[in-house]
Amino acid sequence: MLRFGCSQVVIERLDPLVNPDMSPSTHMHQIVGGNAFNASMPYTDIAKETSCTTCHFDEDRSNYWTANLYFRARNGTYKRVPQIANQFNDDDNAGLTVYYTSPAPNVTTAFKPGFRMLTGDAMRRTSENLGKNMQQCYRCFTKENFGGSMYSPCLDPKYDTDYLPKQACAGGIRSNIIFPLCWDGKNLDSPDHRAHIAHPIGGPTQFAIVNGTCPTSHPIKIPQVMLEVMWDTTPFNDPALWPEDGSQPFVLSTGDTTGFSQHGDYVFGWEGDSLQKSMDSGCYLRNCSLLTEQVPKIKNECNVPVTVDEDINGWMTELPGGGHG
Repeated sequence: MLRFGCSQVVIERLDPLVNPDMSPSTHMHQIVGGNAFNASMPYTDIAKETSCTTCHFDEDRSNYWTANLYFRARNGTYKRVPQIANQFNDDDNAGLTVYYTSPAPNVTTAFKPGFRMLTGDAMRRTSENLGKNMQQCYRCFTKENFGGSMYSPCLDPKYDTDYLPKQACAGGIRSNIIFPLCWDGKNLDSPDHRAHIAHPIGGPTQFAIVNGTCPTSHPIKIPQVMLEVMWDTTPFNDPALWPEDGSQPFVLSTGDTTGFSQHGDYVFGWEGDSLQKSMDSGCYLRNCSLLTEQVPKIKNECNVPVTVDEDINGWMTELPGGGHG
C-alpha cells in the first residue's frame, strides 16, 4: 500500500472529465497532482505533458480532484472551509492524501496512459446504504490533531458516516473517497467515466481489504485508489454561528447539505511502469526505494495558472456556479 500526500495545484471551477472544455464548469474543486491539468486533457500519456507534480512521489503526475466544502452563515452567505495538510503530511499546502492498495504483489494491474475514472455522484442526495462497505465517508474528529478514533477509514461505527456530521467536530472533518477495484481490461474511459470499472461480485469492499472476485465483465483487478481530504472546520464550531434550528451548516460545492454527493475524479499520469513496480515490490506508505520522494517545499511550488476569475476565499452571496450540482 502506498500512502502519500499531494499538495494543492489549483482551486478552480474546471472539470475535464464531466465538463470537458467548459470554463467555468458547474462547481468548484480542489485539484492536486501534475501541472498538465486543464479544462480539457488529451487521452495521451499525461506524464509527458507535465513539468512538475504536487505529489510526494515525483513519478506520480496524475491529477485527482474533489468537491470543496463551504460554511453557510445565518445570513445566507458562504465561506470556503480551508483544506489542510493531513496527518503525517506536515508542511504540505493543503491538498489531499492518496492511497493505492493491492492485496499482494503481482495481483493488480496498474492503469494505462489515458486511463481516467470517476466515483460518486454529484447529484446524489440520499444514502447508498452500504454500511461498513460505504465508498465515501466523513470522520468527525472529536479531539485536536486527528484524535478521537483509531479505526480505519469508514469503519468507525460512531464517528464515520456517509453524511456530513451533524455535530461540531473539535478536530475538523475528514472525507474519504474510495474507487472501485475491477476494470474491463479494454476501455480507458467510458461516457459516464464509471462503466469501465466495477466493484467485485457481491458489491463494494471495505478499505484495505481489496479482496473479492471481479465480475467476468470487469475481470482485471486494479489497485484500489482512495482519496482522503482534511477540512479545518474548527473556526466555525461556535454554536452561535450555526442555524438557529441546530442543523449542520456545511455544504459541498455541489450545493449539497447532506454530504452524499461527495465524489472523486482521477486522470492517470504515473511515469512509465513506476506504479506497477511499486504495487509488486512491497512498498508501504511512503517507504518505496523505487520511487523519488519530493520535499514539501519543492512540490508546493508546482501549480497551474488560474483561468477562472472567481473569489475562492472571501464571503460570497452564493456558491460558485450557484450550487446546482
